[in-house]
Amino acid sequence: MNYAEYQDFSAIVAKRHVVFYYFGYFSQNIVSAMAEAVRLHLEQAEPVASTRRKIFSCFVEMAQNITHYSARALTAAEQRESQLRQGSVCIGMENDRYYLMCANPVAADNVDALREKLEPLRTMTLDDIKRAYRDMLRAESPEGSKGAGLGFLTVARDASGPLEFEFVPGATPDTVTFYVKATI
Repeated sequence: MNYAEYQDFSAIVAKRHVVFYYFGYFSQNIVSAMAEAVRLHLEQAEPVASTRRKIFSCFVEMAQNITHYSARALTAAEQRESQLRQGSVCIGMENDRYYLMCANPVAADNVDALREKLEPLRTMTLDDIKRAYRDMLRAESPEGSKGAGLGFLTVARDASGPLEFEFVPGATPDTVTFYVKATI
């Protein structure tokens, strides 16, 4: 990248009202540092406490999802601690609303399971989402889950509309890039 390309990139970021963007490898330490920067920005820029909480919560869930499930990693798949997994996360403003987006490669074999979890969230009411959240808290963690399975429900609960998502063929036939967008 040369200076002109970087200037073009910076102009797009400004035009799109991006307030935070990161592409690279995620770890618990990196997520903690990013979360602190996001928290400080929101304290300065967003006067409504409930909006700050929702944005922060969604940001953390999206970043955690990358650290747990991205198919591109610098660490071994079976390594449970200090994982480094690739993805990106973005927070911006559009039409006086915040949007959060994240992307990361996932195994192509996982697309159907992800779609199965996400599709119902598009038509659920807020009460349905809250009920599903409470039910999930009482249930045992799903096999292969690195949490309680609450991440997408948390993001859907905090979003002002249905989650948007897309799967795009990846660099190799066994991976797909998974995109998620929430508007707050």
